Amino acid sequence: MENFVVSARKYRPATFDTVVGQEHITTTLRNAIRTNHLAQAFLFCGPRGVGKTTCARILAKTINCQNLTPDIEACDECESCVSFKQNASFNIHELDAASNNSVEDIRNLIDQVRYPPQSGQYKIYIIDEVHMLSQAAFNAFLKTLEEPPSYAIFILATTEKHKILPTILSRCQIFDFNRIQPKDIADHLGRIAQKEDISVEYDALELIAQKADGGLRDALSMFDLNVTFSTDRTLRYKEVLDNLHILDYDYYFRLTDALLEGNLTKTLLTLDEILRKGFDAHQFVVGLSRHFRDLLVCKDSATVQLLQVTETVKAKYLAQSANAPMSFLLSALSIGGQCDMNYKQAKDQRLHVELCLMKLANLRHVLNWDAMPELPLNGSSGGTTIPAADLSTVAVPAAAEKKNDNGHAIARPTPVETPSVLPPGGYTSEPVNGYGRSTIPAPEKTTAGSVVATSVAVTDSVVLEKPVIQRPASSRLRSTVSLNSKPQAAEQQQAEQQTISSSRPDKPFNFDALQRTWHAFARLRKQQFDSMSEELMFNREITLEGTTVHIALDNNIQANLMVDLKPELLAYLRDQLQNKQIQVEHRVVVPDTKKMIYTPQDRFNYLAAKNPALLDLRNALNLDVDF
Repeated sequence: MENFVVSARKYRPATFDTVVGQEHITTTLRNAIRTNHLAQAFLFCGPRGVGKTTCARILAKTINCQNLTPDIEACDECESCVSFKQNASFNIHELDAASNNSVEDIRNLIDQVRYPPQSGQYKIYIIDEVHMLSQAAFNAFLKTLEEPPSYAIFILATTEKHKILPTILSRCQIFDFNRIQPKDIADHLGRIAQKEDISVEYDALELIAQKADGGLRDALSMFDLNVTFSTDRTLRYKEVLDNLHILDYDYYFRLTDALLEGNLTKTLLTLDEILRKGFDAHQFVVGLSRHFRDLLVCKDSATVQLLQVTETVKAKYLAQSANAPMSFLLSALSIGGQCDMNYKQAKDQRLHVELCLMKLANLRHVLNWDAMPELPLNGSSGGTTIPAADLSTVAVPAAAEKKNDNGHAIARPTPVETPSVLPPGGYTSEPVNGYGRSTIPAPEKTTAGSVVATSVAVTDSVVLEKPVIQRPASSRLRSTVSLNSKPQAAEQQQAEQQTISSSRPDKPFNFDALQRTWHAFARLRKQQFDSMSEELMFNREITLEGTTVHIALDNNIQANLMVDLKPELLAYLRDQLQNKQIQVEHRVVVPDTKKMIYTPQDRFNYLAAKNPALLDLRNALNLDVDF
């Protein structure tokens, strides 16, 4: 029985023309041979399986060929080419640096370099996996690599260029090999299948090319595997999908349709089907994020070329991207990225993925993209868009009637203008946070397509009560809502305070009442946030001069914290003590540090400061301090 030879060896390129996907390398090498501008050392670097060692062998054979073709290819007939094909050439030496990485191995190579070739013009040394050489071996190789004999050429190959010494890199002509495009791999596999009389579906070849991730050797190995798997020497898409254990595009399309519909039940059932088939949940999350990325690049005709799939699958992407709003895709990519990063730390990893899908299924209700105009990918007025819904009726929080601790009614603040930038999901026509509705004019657009800010007139309406989620008292995290709405809350509080102060006269207060109110505010802040910095600041001693409260702080950190809390603190003190003239002033007092006495010189300086006569005695007798 004839021995089987794997396709990676059987169809290994033997000429520059047969190298796949590295035209920029082969063209440069041909021109160098044609013009006789050969470097003394070459460095071929790039991912695995892209043709580094193959190109090194082709270059070595072509350099010593005695009858070059007009296309600068080896003739395969001369003595040098025949001996190379039979692995019997005395002018071409190949060294595996992974297993011969010591100084002695490099010294043996240097000893061989001293002897000129008996036949032919050059002696070529191919050193594969050169990054595996030891530090001492690299140093021993430096001098020979910098000034080799005129007949010696070194070709180094590596997958990890960053591990090679800069002194080696500076002595080589560097060629960076690219990952091979999936289309080039699929076409190459198709030519091999034709030579081997194998029937194939082109979608199956493209699936193998995608799985190979730019490595032709990996693609050829998977090709042999699937040919062996097939009983009738036919490669079918479904069989390749099952044999390589790849999750089909259809699952991602079905899942995305369910997410766009907000159908959580269908989403979780699809995930369960995927996991029951043995697919890894982490790889599923990565693939889903990749699917969202592909949908995003389909939003504009200029970026569709970044999609590396078959025409049939590309049509599906274009159809689904037209129904997927930009806000959904961007939010989905963010949620998917967070799920990917935190997957390894999750205790229940399936629940972690399901929570991610729950968030994605709820994006339709959170973003409410039906009520927001779709923006193009390039930010201009052109490109693929989705018609905007009517924005004539939207909801904003209406101010409900409030009362202070004494039962006085607080007047409603005056209407304020909305920010010029809409929130991520736009406004909705439903009540927000339990408040009533109001109306807002539709945004006006300029000729350039930008939206002009409009003001919101808040109208009276019935307040809809909703349960408010309270943060646990033991939590040390501050509310993100208060951080986002801090400027608006400050303005509203100031307006309320002005209304209260104008409706009642100021009352006198004493230092004891101030201290009780001050400590009450500190306890309130501790219950809410439990901040050690605030506790230290509020425990500082305070003094009262008229209606001005003075406090001495230890450092600038406490001073900055006091600046942030002063509006809230003043509002509380003025309301509880019923005096709008109260002010709070702070200053930073740096505590004096006592100089410690460590050396005899320090001891002498300390005593001399108390009794200056010691200095006169020292100078009169010309004495030195005993160290």
